[in-house]
Parts: sequence; structure tokens; C-alpha cells
Amino acid sequence: MLLIDVVRVSQAVAQTSARLGKVGHLAELLGRVGPEEAEIAIAYLSGELPQRQIGVGYRSLQELPAPKLVATATLTDVDALFTRIKAVSGQGSQAARKALVHELFSAVTSQEQSFLTRLLSGELRQGALDGVMIEAIAKASGAPSADVRRALTLRGWLPAVGAAALSGGVEELHAFKLEVGRAVAPMLAGSAPNVAAALEKIGGPASLEWKLDGIRVQTHRLGEVVRVFTRTLDDITDQVPELVEAVLGLPSQDLVLDGEVIALRPDGRPHPFQVTASRVSTKIDVARLRESTPLSVYFFDLLRIDGQDMLDLPYSDRQKELARAVPSSLITPRLVTDDVAQAEAWFTEVVKAGHEGLVVKAPSSVYAAGRRGAGWIKVKPRHTLDLVVLAVEWGHGRREGKLSNLHLGARDPETGGFVMLGKTFKGLTDELLAWQTGRFLEIADGPTDEWTVNVRPELVVEIAFDGVQRSTRYPGGMALRFARVLRYRPDKRAEEADTVETVRSLML
Repeated sequence: MLLIDVVRVSQAVAQTSARLGKVGHLAELLGRVGPEEAEIAIAYLSGELPQRQIGVGYRSLQELPAPKLVATATLTDVDALFTRIKAVSGQGSQAARKALVHELFSAVTSQEQSFLTRLLSGELRQGALDGVMIEAIAKASGAPSADVRRALTLRGWLPAVGAAALSGGVEELHAFKLEVGRAVAPMLAGSAPNVAAALEKIGGPASLEWKLDGIRVQTHRLGEVVRVFTRTLDDITDQVPELVEAVLGLPSQDLVLDGEVIALRPDGRPHPFQVTASRVSTKIDVARLRESTPLSVYFFDLLRIDGQDMLDLPYSDRQKELARAVPSSLITPRLVTDDVAQAEAWFTEVVKAGHEGLVVKAPSSVYAAGRRGAGWIKVKPRHTLDLVVLAVEWGHGRREGKLSNLHLGARDPETGGFVMLGKTFKGLTDELLAWQTGRFLEIADGPTDEWTVNVRPELVVEIAFDGVQRSTRYPGGMALRFARVLRYRPDKRAEEADTVETVRSLML
């Protein structure tokens, strides 16, 4: 199959607002794709690469070669080049990777270049999320969507599940089992504004667990072999020797555990998230890093033990088995209660200790891998800043034709200007989108391109976020985590926006 076929379907999906319409476009293409290309097509249309990370960042995509006029690149051609790029390492790797990127982009049309740029930069927002893609796979293969979801729970990688469904239908989907050594998609949590609201949703006693600002890890042990995966299913076993040793010290030799690793200060308070992230991502000189920045591990769930799958058991049963299998020092602290006052006091205590908040869990909840199960609810304190909009990008999908993604800046009193801290398109209602599109076009300023409109720094917007982390991507050397729009502040002038120093103080 040609890459342009996937690009055209991606455009059609982005331009279709109805869910059934999106499913129809995707299913039609999946019905035509060959078995050797099905996984590639599903990955691309889901905004992912089969290779995961290949070392090509935003800067590498700034200067592209002239495009071809005729589309001839196939999915397997492109996938093979991505694999070659990922394999590049050692001295001269940057130049070699750049040459391969040039080779790839010179072999595709302008439409395909745009698609691949957004795919590689993580900005392929077209509305083909897992739920829509699952329905499309079910429609194209004839398998029930429930069977596709169950297989995804056990395999953890939708493109592989989709390829199996397209080639063998229900029989192939039923062949997926929970296997030690193969990560499953992690269960995710919904959110609530406060502990009282979370307890109300649960409707009874709940387990209130520390929400650590670390790296989610799924740990598999079979005999003396341990493998550790991130929430994106990347293997990080070699980067976390402390975790490997802790699991090898447990009595059971057949285990799948869910938890987090985190770098703690000597006083037990967590380091900033970036310290943990940097430690876990670094593959060189791990022994030295272990001495300077040791990792602590906390498990909060048990998915398998001694040949028994635990996914479909209630959370309370999984907790009992976890307590038998793992010492309390390696289990995430928790409080079981339905008393709001007691829960709120626990929440305050956890936040004062430097952690993100709580995850409130229903005792009856099964492990809904890969989904935001209703039985898990996260509660975090809300940080807000008043920032200035510096530029805005045109939207995709149902936001086509509207200015959506905001470039956010903090005030720099020393220069009188503004320093960019990141972008967000989250939290915008249809009414806000319509209003801000008109307003931004009124205050457009300076050169623009097909994606971005620069604006005069006049509008102040109140932004909620989860924290501030170090970042080399933006001029201020920091970025907001999970930024989302609360409201515009017409009562504030740009000169009253929060300063760079205020933002920096939140990073400490």
C-alpha cells in the first residue's frame, strides 16, 4: 500500500466530526491493507511508530528537501527507513541520521512530508484515538469490538492486535494471553476536583494511595529473568538495577507487578520529576548514576502471580495477594476509608510531603488495561498561572478552521518581553474556540505560516497545570506539565501576568 493512501485517509478522518464517519474511513482502508503492512498502517493512523522512538526531534524537521511530485513511497519503504534511522548509533550518528531523514523526505510528496512531520513530532491530531481505531478494526475484521479490547488488554499494542484481527479474526484475538515478559497496556485513572468528589464517585470505602511523581513501571519476573517496561511499553530494564534487584529478592519467581520508580532526596521528599526522568532515560554509566541519584520503587498492583492471572479479580483481592508477595516497604502507602474528613487530612499530608496527590480506587474494580477505568480516580492540587498568549496554531479534526493551540509566555521584567513556556489546546470549549479565533485574527502581528499565527502579546489567560519541569525545548529552560485553559482574564493587562521568576520558583 502507498503511504499517500494512509495520508488521504488521515485527512478524511481529521475532516470528519462524526465518530461513525471516522470509523468508516478507517475501516475502509484497513479492509484493503496487506497483512505485512496492517500493523504499520494502524500505527501511523494512531499517531505512533512501530519503532516507538527513533531519535528524530522537532529541530531535525525544520529544513526539509524539495518534495517529489508523484507519490510512490510504500508503507514498507517508509517503515524500513524508520528502522534504519533508529539503528544509527555511535560516532557520527547525528550526521548519519540527518542523511537518512533527508533520504526519506526527498522520496515523498508535500502532503506526505506534512503527515510524516506531524507523525514524528507527536502532533498528528486527527481524532483516530484508540476507541475509534478499535471500532474500525472490529468493523474491518468482523470481530466483536469487545474481543479487540480484550486482546489489547493482554498484548498492549493496538497495531499488533489489529493486524491479528485482520488476518485471523476472533480466533487470532483469542490467542492473546497475559505473558510474563510481554507488557500489557496499563490501567489509567480518571480525575476528580477533590477527594470528596472522588469518594462520592466510588460510593463507599476506597483505597486512597499516594500519587507519586515518578515513572510508571510494569515489572515482569520469570525465574531469574526480570524485565521492566514503561507506560509506553518501552523496555528500561538496564536503566533500573535497583528495581531488578528488589524483584529478584521476592519469594515468587512468576510475577507481573505495576508500580512506580522515583528519585527521592535523603529526607524522603521527591526530587523534581525531571531528575527521575533523566535518571531512568540515561543508559550510560548507570552504576555511577545509581550512587548519585538512587531510585526507590513502590508497587501498587499485582497482575499475575505463580501462573495465575489477576486482571479480572477485584482490586481488594489483588491487594491481598500483593501484600503476601511484596514487603510493605515496597508497597505504595494507602489509606482505606469512606470518611471525607479523614481522606482530606490524608490528602493534605501527602501533598505536604511533596507528592502529586492521591489515586482513589474502588475495592471492586478489575484491571481495565489500556483504559481509564471508572474505579480509579486521581486527585491533585491545582496550580494556576496568568500567562500571555504569544502565538496560536490552526486546529485539526473538529477544530479545523479554528485557532486552537496556544503558545504561552511568562513576563520577563528585566527585558520587558515574554518567555515562552510551552503550548496547550486543552480545556477549550467550542465557545472559547470561536471567540479566540476571531480575537486572535484581530491582533495578528508579524509573519505567519500555514500552521501558526503570531499575535500581539495582549491577552492574558489563566492556565492550570500539574507542575514545572526543566526543558531545553523552550527559551526559558522550563515547561509546564499538563497545561490546560481555565479562562481568559480580560480584567488583567499583559503587564500583570506572572513572571518568569514566579514560574521558576515552582520548579524548585
